[in-house]
Amino acid sequence: MDDKTRTELEAAAFRRLVAHFRERTDVQNIDLMNLSGFCRNCLSNWYREAAQERGIEMDKPQSREIVYGMPFEEWRAKYQTEASPEKMEKLKETHEGH
Repeated sequence: MDDKTRTELEAAAFRRLVAHFRERTDVQNIDLMNLSGFCRNCLSNWYREAAQERGIEMDKPQSREIVYGMPFEEWRAKYQTEASPEKMEKLKETHEGH
């Protein structure tokens, strides 16, 4: 497989992952973090870092809007629920030192 095709396939997979996250607003970031070690915010950070490595200025709100499909604060108001003490404890245990 040539590099151009590989990049196109990776971009398509990224777009599909972002679309899936946008559709699954019922899945909270803390659930993603506790199960997989990353969430929507991590993905937006990686996107921003990749842009900055290429000399493209991008701030956190811009990269989050790309992943969330709306401003982060709007998403939080519409979809984010309060995490249970159990979920918070699991996050603390699994991500201590990160």
